[in-house]
Amino acid sequence: MNFEELIDKASKILEKESRLIQLPSQGKVVFVGDTHGDLEASRQVIQQYLKKPYRIVFLGDYVDRGDYSEENIQYLLGLKLEHSDKVFFLAGNHEGFMVKQFHPSSFWSSISFEEREGYGLLFSKFPLAATTENGILAVHGALPDLKSLEEISRIELGDENWDRIVWGDFAEKEVEFLGDLWGRPQFGQPYFERMMERYQKQVLVRSHQPHAPLRMFNKSCITIFTSHVYLPIRTVAIADLEKEIRTSEDLVLETV
Repeated sequence: MNFEELIDKASKILEKESRLIQLPSQGKVVFVGDTHGDLEASRQVIQQYLKKPYRIVFLGDYVDRGDYSEENIQYLLGLKLEHSDKVFFLAGNHEGFMVKQFHPSSFWSSISFEEREGYGLLFSKFPLAATTENGILAVHGALPDLKSLEEISRIELGDENWDRIVWGDFAEKEVEFLGDLWGRPQFGQPYFERMMERYQKQVLVRSHQPHAPLRMFNKSCITIFTSHVYLPIRTVAIADLEKEIRTSEDLVLETV
């Protein structure tokens, strides 16, 4: 399949998806952190979990940093064509290069202008969040400030809430907003708790922030990574969609 055909077919599937993925209340879901050009990581995830009655939610950042960015994203898009109801891709900040440029951007600088436009338009259609009926919310970075999660569909590329979702960091500080650090808005515990209460969710699953603690905010926030770019161990988080979720310890961590 050539580039244009892959982009066209994937776009048609993504256009049918909501910006907020509502996961079913049966089976399990595997949350996958940043893969960042780690093709082996993506393959390992699929090999271990796709044949099981699981949904798989990737939390963004599929390109840059690693050595196999284009191979990784093309492999994942091919999976989306075959398993659109089982595999989901949330948008990360590295998918937003055409909106807000950054460095390092090895993938984006290695492809042609036409390819950048094609990938940029495709990535703009990726969902921004996933949620479960038993209390989990998943995003790439931090939480948006919306009246309800359903308003995620109104978020526009490059606006403040888009920036929070794909670029936002968390810190265990008793301050709502800690400022903007190198283009990354920083939020503390009061903001986190206020948003989670508003959205009536118990646990946030995210990636994006490699130096964040695994668990924050009384174990109600978990940050995972699934790429050797950052850590020697690739981690995924698995949630049983049929059981009550109270803290991040109700999710199972596994390595791939």
